[in-house]
Amino acid sequence: MPWSAALPQTLFTSPVLSVAAPITAGSLVGYLVNRGRGTKETYKSLRKPPYYPPSWLFAPVWTVLYGMMGFAAHHATITGFSTTASLTLRELTASSQTLYVSQLALNYLWMPLFFGMGKPSWALADILMLGVNVGALLRTWWKTDCTAFWLMMPYAAWLGYATYLNAAIGVVNNWTLREDKRE
Repeated sequence: MPWSAALPQTLFTSPVLSVAAPITAGSLVGYLVNRGRGTKETYKSLRKPPYYPPSWLFAPVWTVLYGMMGFAAHHATITGFSTTASLTLRELTASSQTLYVSQLALNYLWMPLFFGMGKPSWALADILMLGVNVGALLRTWWKTDCTAFWLMMPYAAWLGYATYLNAAIGVVNNWTLREDKRE
């Protein structure tokens, strides 16, 4: 297998690890950020724009999306590194693994920026970079594995909605999530 600047190949070639790893990491990020003030309390205290979802919806949606993106990465790896795959397909698959890992890193960074630090403008910059990264990943998977591409489409759609929520919450809350305690 060609080298990629990504996670160990075992995480991509095992369907169980491919699905479990992003769910586990996302849950850990959520747990660590929620230990402080708490994301639910912060979310409840915000002025919200039209079409905002209830707080209970986020955990099940992200669990499903992380599972689907993990399986997409697994499927793309198995397809791209099959014995009949061309060298070009193998190289594209290796680069898609790097794009996949970098989009996960940007994804996991969003919650600490938005809720942990209370910086919706920084979180918006992060989610915009995430959208570009996911777009590049989708373009690559369209060329190499259409199944992986379609498995990622719900995530891409949710990111569009999350970008709207991030920007709209920033605007209606004057780009701050916390009261300034200084006088």
